[in-house]
Amino acid sequence: MKRNFLFIFFAFEIFGACAQDLKVMTFNIRLNIAVDSLNAWPYRKDMLASQVKYHHVQLLGVQEALHLQMTDLQERLPSFKYTGGGRDDGKEKGEYSAIFYDTTVFKLLESQTFWLSETPEVAGSKGWGAAYPRVVTWAKFQYETSGKIFYAFNTHFDHMGKVARRESAHFLLKQVKAIAGSTPAVITGDFNATPQDEPIQIIRDVRDPLHLTDSKERSVSGHYGPAGTFTGFAAKERDDDPIDYIFLKGKWKVKDHATISESWRGRFASDHFSVTATLVL
Repeated sequence: MKRNFLFIFFAFEIFGACAQDLKVMTFNIRLNIAVDSLNAWPYRKDMLASQVKYHHVQLLGVQEALHLQMTDLQERLPSFKYTGGGRDDGKEKGEYSAIFYDTTVFKLLESQTFWLSETPEVAGSKGWGAAYPRVVTWAKFQYETSGKIFYAFNTHFDHMGKVARRESAHFLLKQVKAIAGSTPAVITGDFNATPQDEPIQIIRDVRDPLHLTDSKERSVSGHYGPAGTFTGFAAKERDDDPIDYIFLKGKWKVKDHATISESWRGRFASDHFSVTATLVL
């Protein structure tokens, strides 16, 4: 009996190590700009960091982050490191679409940033009529315990150019395949497009073997919270359609999915709600 108990115990231990939860968050944190007044970054940074910690996030894709904001978050999330650079020079200039990761959970094996343009390796390049340079940061991670490997991609599509968003969607799918291959991947970002818009239709088109799936649709417990994700610092979301997503490639189980609409005395951590999902690889 004792031998059987030990066998069952170790079996559960091995299963637990191989089937770890991965808590992912995508968050457009709104760049630090003085005209936001009491909604400016200095008044929001502690709220935003506390939201990440409270929801036990392990992988965080941020958009619109300036270098000072990156260092502020790094200070407030001591177990995290980040990978990625500013969109203007690939270093510290311009907005980041960076990936924060919990170093107690993952090991970073490789990472790079490319531009959403016809010249993806040229820092600061703009593609297909985009108003600004737009980037994708990707990283290859390995679980410290199980040794399992997955990729993460994080991006922010252009807010003005319809052609730029369409071509960015096509290019993103090709790059995920070229970089991750058959390895599972998580793709986070602010896509500046609703589910009915062309870029999201391209990304989710099941007729395309490169397509991605929306973690919201695969959540076994459904979705929690508002459907819309942009507020503009107003009292509630602007509409019922999201523009921020967590997409998936490969064999993931999605335990839950949520839009986090927490506020502090009527003020929000950003002009977007964060989106979270708990995944199992």
